[in-house]
Amino acid sequence: MKSVRLARLLGGMGVLAFCWAAAAQAEDSVTVASWGGAYQEAESKAFFQPAAKALGITIKEDTTGGLADVRLQVTGNAVKWDIVELGADECARGTKEGLFEKLDYNLIKADGIPEKLVREDWIGIAYYSVVLIYNTNVYGENGPKTWADFWNVEKFPGKRALGNFPNETLTVAALADGVPLDKVYPLDMDRAFASLEKIKPHISVWWDSGGQAMQLMKDGEVDMAAIWNGRASTLVKDGAPVSYTFDQGVFNPDCMVIPKGSKNKDLAMKALAQFVSPELQANLPLYIGNGPVNQKAFETIPADRQPVIVSAPENVKKQVLLDADFWADHLVEAQERFDDFLQQ
Repeated sequence: MKSVRLARLLGGMGVLAFCWAAAAQAEDSVTVASWGGAYQEAESKAFFQPAAKALGITIKEDTTGGLADVRLQVTGNAVKWDIVELGADECARGTKEGLFEKLDYNLIKADGIPEKLVREDWIGIAYYSVVLIYNTNVYGENGPKTWADFWNVEKFPGKRALGNFPNETLTVAALADGVPLDKVYPLDMDRAFASLEKIKPHISVWWDSGGQAMQLMKDGEVDMAAIWNGRASTLVKDGAPVSYTFDQGVFNPDCMVIPKGSKNKDLAMKALAQFVSPELQANLPLYIGNGPVNQKAFETIPADRQPVIVSAPENVKKQVLLDADFWADHLVEAQERFDDFLQQ
């Protein structure tokens, strides 16, 4: 009997030890979900791996399709992610739905990050921008430089492409119609659609992905396009005959959140604090065309590299920031109207 009891005792201790080990492992890891592909690979090198090393934890990675995925996990009480990257308009919508944990700004140092991107339950993580790109074999070095030029089919004849994304493309349309950078928001939707009506007959393709936009320019299927800056910089690096400018770029921030019900909320907060720190933010442009949201990162980025970084201080001045709160309220309406517009 003694041997049986001893076996049971040891077995019970083994189960407890296993449970403690599993608990420790759970506490020492967080799962981050981002957009996948080359962008997430860059984030992993710039943010996730250095943060894991600094904190002595494991950062697991997954991919997300956006706010709908977070909503499904939170409302179903089945949260498997600890940190999720979303578009800023999605973050603003998620706030209204109560999907995110409040952030601890005693732990997360947000100085250096624009106030519009520091919210109670979300924070900016990286920038990209919609920029104007053109084929230098067609236009030389004197191609279109502004969206008004893009709209000027007499001075700059040729095939054109715009993105099938109402928030970005309607902002571009407002700029083309002469709205100053600081007056774009709140967006006059009627004016923006009227501007789009003028250029619509001259748009050869309404692209749906960054890869498609790149291919259109690379193959010469269009002579100019709206394109995401990361894709534009890749084309330049690959030797394509193109040029682009940050002038009148439509500056689009991504953000990060901790879904409500995260099992590792406290550790996720520490990891997020690392991701937005100036030191790790400065890493991002080493791997991808996206730019830091923390302007303090530019204190350590060499001055000669800054002109090609989308969120460098001098480039920020040339662009308009997509208004997350505006699109949180109006994107559904705009999408329906945009779809109807394209089908007419």
